Amino acid sequence: MKLCVRHHFDGFDLNVSIESPGGVTALFGRSGAGKSTVVKAVAGLLRPDCGFLEVGGTVLMDTSRGIFVPASQRRFGTVFQDARLFPHLSVAQNLDFGTRYAPDPAAVPRAEVIDLLGLVHLLDRRPSALSGGEKQRVALGRALLSGPRMLLMDEPLANLDGPRKQEILPFLEHLRDGPLGLPILYVSHAVDEIARLADTLVLLHNGAITAQGPLREVMSDPADVPLLGVREAGAVIEARVVHHNDDGLTRLAISAGTLDLPGVVAPVGARVRLRVMAQDVTLARTRPEGLSALNILAVTVMDIRAGDGPGAAIALRAGEDRLLARITRRAVAQMSLEVGQTCFAVLKATTVAPGSIGR
Repeated sequence: MKLCVRHHFDGFDLNVSIESPGGVTALFGRSGAGKSTVVKAVAGLLRPDCGFLEVGGTVLMDTSRGIFVPASQRRFGTVFQDARLFPHLSVAQNLDFGTRYAPDPAAVPRAEVIDLLGLVHLLDRRPSALSGGEKQRVALGRALLSGPRMLLMDEPLANLDGPRKQEILPFLEHLRDGPLGLPILYVSHAVDEIARLADTLVLLHNGAITAQGPLREVMSDPADVPLLGVREAGAVIEARVVHHNDDGLTRLAISAGTLDLPGVVAPVGARVRLRVMAQDVTLARTRPEGLSALNILAVTVMDIRAGDGPGAAIALRAGEDRLLARITRRAVAQMSLEVGQTCFAVLKATTVAPGSIGR
C-alpha cells in the first residue's frame, strides 16, 4: 500500500505518507491523532485536499489526476469496534451477506473462512447468542467473504474485555499468516494488540507521522517511548520453541541465546513473538550470580535517551535482536553506561505475560 493524504480541518491538519510492503500495517496514536481520519481517506469516505492511494498495483485515488474511486467500488472489507451484524439473521446468513458482494464468490472459499475463524459450531446461532469475541469473528468472516483487496480494521477489539481479546487474537494471527495473504490496515490505541499482530508500525501524533517502519525497529527505538507510553514501551523479538519442561517453563531460542518462559502454547519448533517490556529489563555491568531471575543475556548499548523525568530509555542489541530497558538516569550515571558498551540484561521469567506471547 502507498498512501499520501493532506487535508485541512478547522483546527486540525492531517499530513501523512505511508508505504507498506504488505501484511499488517498498524496505526497507533492517542485519541485525536488522526487514525480514524486516515482510515476514512483510505476507505473513500473522505475526499482529501490532496491524496494518493495505491493498493496491489491499483490506483484508487490520485487527486492530481482527478482519480477518486468511490467507497462502494474500492472493495475493502471493514471491521469496526462493534460487529454490526444483522440481528434477525443467523451466523450463516450474516456470512452469506458478505458473499453476495464478492466479485468472484469462489475466490475466497466459504468453508475455508469458516474453518479459519472457528465458526462451524456457531452457524445456526443468532448474534444475540454470541459472545463479543464470537461476534467479531463473524464480522471478520463476513468481510473476508466479500472478496476484498484489503481489510480495514478500526479498533476491532476495543469493546472486548481481556479474556475475549485473548480469544480473538489467535484468529487474527492465523489470518495474518494464512494463505489468503490480504493486506490489513489495523487501527488501535492498544500497544499489546499491535505488538502481537503488526508487521509495520506507524505512529501518529497531531495529524503527522512521528515514526514508521518494521514493528521491531519502531518498538525498540527509545525516541518513540514518549508516544507509546513509558509503561507500555518494550521490544518485540522472535523466538523458536526448543523444549517444554515439566515445571511449566518453555525453553526458547533467540539470536542472543535462550530464554525460559511460562505460558508458551506452541509446539516444539514453532516460531513465536515475544513482547518484552522495557520496565522488566534490569541491567548489570558484569554477569550477575546468585539471582532468582533465570534469563541473563549479553547485550550492547546502542542508544541512551533521557526522559523528561528521572527515567532513561536504553536501546540494546542482543544478538540480532533489539531490547529496550527503562532505568533511572541516576543508574545510568552510577553504571557509567555509554553507547557501544557491553553489559548484561536480566529478565525474570514471570515478567513476560502469556498474553504477550503470540504466534
